[in-house]
Amino acid sequence: MKTKNRKPSILGISQIIMILFLLGLLVLSSALQMDTATLISDSLVRIGMQAIFVLAMLPTIQSGIGLNFGLPLGILCGLLGGLITVEYNMTGLGGLFTAILISLPLSAGAGILYGWVLNHMRGSEMMVGNYLNFSIISLMCIGWMILPFTNKNIIWAMGSGVRSTITLESSYEHVLDRLLSFGFAGITIPTGTFLAIALLCIVMFLFLRSKLGTMMRCSGENAVFGASLGINNNRMRILSAVISTVLGAVGIIIYSQSYGFYQLYTAPQMMAYPAIAAVLIGGATTRKASIGNVILGVVLYQSLLTIALPIASELLENSSLSEILRTIVSNGIILYALTKMVGRKV
Repeated sequence: MKTKNRKPSILGISQIIMILFLLGLLVLSSALQMDTATLISDSLVRIGMQAIFVLAMLPTIQSGIGLNFGLPLGILCGLLGGLITVEYNMTGLGGLFTAILISLPLSAGAGILYGWVLNHMRGSEMMVGNYLNFSIISLMCIGWMILPFTNKNIIWAMGSGVRSTITLESSYEHVLDRLLSFGFAGITIPTGTFLAIALLCIVMFLFLRSKLGTMMRCSGENAVFGASLGINNNRMRILSAVISTVLGAVGIIIYSQSYGFYQLYTAPQMMAYPAIAAVLIGGATTRKASIGNVILGVVLYQSLLTIALPIASELLENSSLSEILRTIVSNGIILYALTKMVGRKV
């Protein structure tokens, strides 16, 4: 017997348990006389760094492609745009926005090709995204060595090839975090980053309720019914791949200005997995997702990860087990999230 396709729950049992666990960690940090305000501030920064990556999962889920394991394709486009601004010594908000503008056509073109590939591999989109992720990262490792950058802050001392880590200290490090930032009860709010995320969420919300967004959702829910209404399913899937890839490019630039570095070579390889885990923890499924799932998921995932690890280190002081626990916690959360991929209510 067929069951109705329910909307994903924003606050299910799993989410309530995680919220209670997070509150318990905050109480425990206070009991251990740790700087709870600093832990919350660090969590807010991590949420701002990762939120756009999680938002990038929304269009592909809505169009029926599923979770975007090929997100590093957009990340590479963003890194390339960012390195071009560093090459020409662009600084401040101007440098940040120029990096985003350069990455937009690159990521849009990559998204079109990505969507075209996915249309020819229906039913295996997430597997294809995974293979594409690893292959394009490996291919770009060669690209970073042969691209004609000349800025001494970018290339190796030997004179060729791009460094694995590019500092943004003299470019636009924390420029968005510090924009309109303020402190409250010892907690620092990265206002500029949150405003940028809010703007993108509002744009996505309006798009999904526009005629084009409704067509994309309708096509993703039932391609046959969508075709009967004259909706081109292939075009809708390509559109969602483009949007997701563009958000990946924008996300890595905002992530890097918070982090203070551009990380190249194999560094972007695993960046899709925390975003996938976050949106699933937020209550989304591989077929249904909403802005609420994105926001709740990134807040829960990043807060748990940021707060749990220092507490573990405090409890296991002078012990090598803290690093082992870091791996267990981070990968355990991802593993738990992946068990929720079956589309059932959690």
